[in-house]
Amino acid sequence: MSVIEYVYSAHSAFAYLGSAEIQRICRDNDAALVHKPVLLSPVVEAQRSPAFRKRTQEHVDYFFGREIERWAEYRSVPIINHRPSQHDANYSVASGMIIALGETGPQTDRMAHRLMEAHWREDVDLSDETALKTIAQELGLDPETHLARAASREVQDKLQANTKWAISKALFGSPTYIVDGDPFYGQDHLHLVERALETPFKPNNWSNPNVE
Repeated sequence: MSVIEYVYSAHSAFAYLGSAEIQRICRDNDAALVHKPVLLSPVVEAQRSPAFRKRTQEHVDYFFGREIERWAEYRSVPIINHRPSQHDANYSVASGMIIALGETGPQTDRMAHRLMEAHWREDVDLSDETALKTIAQELGLDPETHLARAASREVQDKLQANTKWAISKALFGSPTYIVDGDPFYGQDHLHLVERALETPFKPNNWSNPNVE
């Protein structure tokens, strides 16, 4: 069975836009989806990418507006027409709700998709415990027990470990899909991910001058 390591944040618009498609790709290609939720800001900052508020308005409106609109339409994904009102809230417990279910499996797939859908379709605050308990209950979990597990030291340490691992791999952001060690950044590369499962790409042989 092929394996796709799925690196993303629980509040990522582009991970949400590709969520149903990556799950479809896994089903059609008998591939296991290994979830690795991360805290996004440390990963982005490690690659010296500018923070959201340090970008120009035009850049934000295009990459975090128009691009989201177009891909949502293209993939028939329902989405609100603005940045979620609590997008900068702490989503570590929401991430823990995914990690607590294990790295693979239908429950983990459903939880990841539902959290992102709630955030980007219903403007749900992913730091709100009542909202998170509602989502847990929707998915047939005991809300109190699951939230306590999500917030536990063991699960939160795993979230930190995933984040450090992503930084060590020099990953750019969310979502990143890794097939046999080869990372594909962005849900707009999912057709290449599927191709890699069917016919692996040749090994990297490119050379660039040093940027320093």
